[in-house]
Amino acid sequence: MSVTKAPPVAPITELKVRKASTRKRLVPYWLLLPGMLWLVVFFALPLVYQASTSVQTGSLEKGYEVTWHFQTYWDALKDYYPQFVRSLLYAGTATILCLLLGYPLAYLIAFKAGRWRNVILVLVIAPFFTSFLIRTLAWKTILADGGVVVDILNTLHILDVTSWLGWTESNRVLATPMAVVCGLTYNFLPFMILPLYTSLDRIDGRLHEAAGDLYATPATTFRKVTLPLSMPGVVSGTLLTFIPASGDYVNAELLGSTDTKMVGSVIQTQFLRVLDYPTAAALSFILMAVVLIMVTVYIRRSGTEDLV
Repeated sequence: MSVTKAPPVAPITELKVRKASTRKRLVPYWLLLPGMLWLVVFFALPLVYQASTSVQTGSLEKGYEVTWHFQTYWDALKDYYPQFVRSLLYAGTATILCLLLGYPLAYLIAFKAGRWRNVILVLVIAPFFTSFLIRTLAWKTILADGGVVVDILNTLHILDVTSWLGWTESNRVLATPMAVVCGLTYNFLPFMILPLYTSLDRIDGRLHEAAGDLYATPATTFRKVTLPLSMPGVVSGTLLTFIPASGDYVNAELLGSTDTKMVGSVIQTQFLRVLDYPTAAALSFILMAVVLIMVTVYIRRSGTEDLV
């Protein structure tokens, strides 16, 4: 009488374990798939399309054709370089003002606000509850000729100094570079405050106590402890402010004049009014390249690899 041996079960169990392990390793990729598809459809593909548009020739009536006409880039830069310089100047000035205004407020929220912290944070993000357009239009009323702000600046003779610098006129602020910079500073200030607050809030308070135990003055503690540890927030805040501000056109359109046009205004005009799509696409890529180079150099020179 022969005895039938049972089939081995170890290999089957091992196979099931391998399949489960493989599925587990694939889970992160499946979770990333929707975000990657979103980036491809709404970022990469439009970018490729704009790149092809920038090297086309033709007209809206006859149609455009890819002829690899790179001369468009040189012509766009030659014709509109003042707007490029102006955009970088306005965005840089607004970023510096946001840093000077935002750092003390972020420091206050992180270390001094106490139970009022959440209230102040809500006030910081309160402008986001209204439209970007409405917030900018409000500044037309704030800086209106004969308004309270202009009267105070005239009384303090500040407009005399700013008009000498070319940022305002002798008796008005609207339709001047100062009005555009004020709008940029106000609209992008929360983008500076929030990363700074996050970075400062991560600092261990015991480090300040240790600095005090070593007889460091408050100024020395700030210079040696607080500022270096908050640099990730400084870098993140300046990037979140400078990058969108350099391409902004709403503030220049509503608060400025023809003499304060930024490159974003030129791109918008070329796309929607002049209908010169290759020039508009070339301007967009030139702006993107300039900002990318500046950001890369800035990050490398900032001395920090951590971003909030």
